Amino acid sequence: MNLKLHHLVIILIILLVGLTGKVGTATEKPNIILVMADDLGIGDISPTNPDCQISTPRLQELADAGLTFLDAHTTSSVCTPTRYGLLTGRYNWRSRLQRGVLSGRSEHLIPAERPTLGHLLQDAKYHTAMIGKWHLGWDWTKDGNEIDFAKPVKNGPDINGFDKYYGHCGSLDMPPYVWVDTGRVTAVPDREEGVSPKDDQYGWYRKGPIGSDFHIQEVLPHLFDKSMEYVNDRSEEARNGKPFFLYFPLPAPHTPIVPVPPFRDASGLNPYGDFVMQVDYLMGELLDCVKKNGLENNTLVIFTSDNGCSPQANFDLLKKHGHNPSGIYRGHKADI
Repeated sequence: MNLKLHHLVIILIILLVGLTGKVGTATEKPNIILVMADDLGIGDISPTNPDCQISTPRLQELADAGLTFLDAHTTSSVCTPTRYGLLTGRYNWRSRLQRGVLSGRSEHLIPAERPTLGHLLQDAKYHTAMIGKWHLGWDWTKDGNEIDFAKPVKNGPDINGFDKYYGHCGSLDMPPYVWVDTGRVTAVPDREEGVSPKDDQYGWYRKGPIGSDFHIQEVLPHLFDKSMEYVNDRSEEARNGKPFFLYFPLPAPHTPIVPVPPFRDASGLNPYGDFVMQVDYLMGELLDCVKKNGLENNTLVIFTSDNGCSPQANFDLLKKHGHNPSGIYRGHKADI
């Protein structure tokens, strides 16, 4: 890959506090939390852009306590291939997906026999979980072309090295809008819902079936709540030498861009800036949760982004306020 293609740079900020001694014994293996933001640009947070106009104090705190990697590259400039590469360590074009991304109805992309990061950590005696935006496909039970939401979901993250999972199949602007908890839909859709880009250039999402417990504006905080619930549940075993791995791919700040109060209008830029501020705040809540559980001395936190900022953020308006989501670089999501 040409290292001048800086718009493919992904951000890695690593916090490693108090991990000492020999590597390999059960009591010394660090817990691992891997957070992947969705459509976040290298210029959107202060650790990687000193001219950033969006306030991101908690991510700055994370960077100050750890390491920031700027010369890191993704294998693709869109969502699904990036996730494939992250979890398998393979070039994305080695999968059956040769262009674009999967939809919310797509079948699973990673075969069960393909080794993944989850499998490696299971072999190392970690408890593994995926919470958030999967976007690597799973197999809905269908009656003809219609999904039977009352039936089990097969070949999800559980075949790719995760002991449990909770999340949604595609991007947050792709139906169906339901939560799946380790193979089971939590609430069968009771209506169809969607917002046109003509009605909301930031908060739009495609029309489709939606579950009674699925609320678009609450998805981001809900997933952070689920992640903190997981940390709380695993903390006692983690303190007793049974570490966990949490893979936490966020649905934000990808469309629909739906910041909630008190973040709405907080950035002084536009809803995208507000949404990034919300991500930063919730990351701080997750870090606080790790500390409250006494795990800060043996937990590795990795924060990264998949492919750079999307034009949906409204580059022209952001630049009028002196903010460039790509920082000092050219290009953005989906350029190549």
